[in-house]
Amino acid sequence: MANNGPSWDGLLKWSLSHSDGASPSRPLSEEDRQWFMEAMQGHTIDSISRMKQISQIMKMPDHLLDSQGVTTDDLEGMLDELQEHVESIDLANDLHPIGGLVPLLSYLKNSNAKIRAKAADVLTTVVQNNPRSQQLVMEANGFEPLLTNFTTDPDVRVRTKALGALSSLIRHNQQGITAFRLANGYAGLRDALVSDTVRFQRKALNLIHYLLQESNSDCRIVRDLGFPRIMIHLASNQDLEVREFALRGLLELTREESERNLDRADVNLRQLLEERTRRIIAMSDEDLCAAREERELVDILWTVCYDEPSLLRARGLVYLPCDDEMAPDVVRDRFEPPLRAWAARRDDEMNEPPVPLLLGPPAQ
Repeated sequence: MANNGPSWDGLLKWSLSHSDGASPSRPLSEEDRQWFMEAMQGHTIDSISRMKQISQIMKMPDHLLDSQGVTTDDLEGMLDELQEHVESIDLANDLHPIGGLVPLLSYLKNSNAKIRAKAADVLTTVVQNNPRSQQLVMEANGFEPLLTNFTTDPDVRVRTKALGALSSLIRHNQQGITAFRLANGYAGLRDALVSDTVRFQRKALNLIHYLLQESNSDCRIVRDLGFPRIMIHLASNQDLEVREFALRGLLELTREESERNLDRADVNLRQLLEERTRRIIAMSDEDLCAAREERELVDILWTVCYDEPSLLRARGLVYLPCDDEMAPDVVRDRFEPPLRAWAARRDDEMNEPPVPLLLGPPAQ
């Protein structure tokens, strides 16, 4: 590696003329070298052309990149740029037609953990709220390497990024949800919950909550895999978001009382709610305002589980004046899904057809 950065000279021209990677690179003319450097550095290239160039570079074998002094940092920077382009949903959908999706998926198997993580990060942007790109990734067999990285990669950052990409890939995507269930993805989520990485736990809890909202039948899966005990433990976590998502998950498990997905007689559950109540009562005014959702969740869980008002409600701590400072639409968007809409979903899903519980062996 030269001190002034990678020798990008000729990489793109080489790729265009040796796309299979089998032929040796040839010396470039000064004209070709100047063209390539202008293409790499110029600010007038349109996004599609730039994405095509990045796609060609991603197809290049490692030995050529190494010979030109290209480092991991250089490749990360290139992927950062690609991610900026695909923030546009139209450009995200163009990634596959221009030949960039498959090489991006191949980077999920890169020997460098930083590249594997960044590739998953870019894929998250590609498929987020984008049904067309979700379909293209599924058709290109992108689900499998993401699941492998999520469940088995030795680097927790790679696992976390892969989980983020999986979450975006399967949301509002029934094919993806079914594939996740059949691939025993819930066992991977259980492993994430017992990790010691807060970000990994947050992402896992977030996806669990979404999946339980989508299918009440999945509550039986998480019950049988021992999730309630883990979520009761996480609901006392020092991280506020982890606590809130764990409480959300527990609330989802109470939706259908006849299924007994959550044992309301569990002494650990009662101790948890009592302990969270005591801590909330002891909070400063500032912390009470920040813990708005936790206050509501603890209150409704106590009421649902024990059929009596919570101590928080008796103390007037469920709704506070500071809660009104949030704009009404923000309040509704943030809090209605887990709380106010909970009872409505509970009634709507009483007649929901059961989902086959096809569980594989627990993750090793």
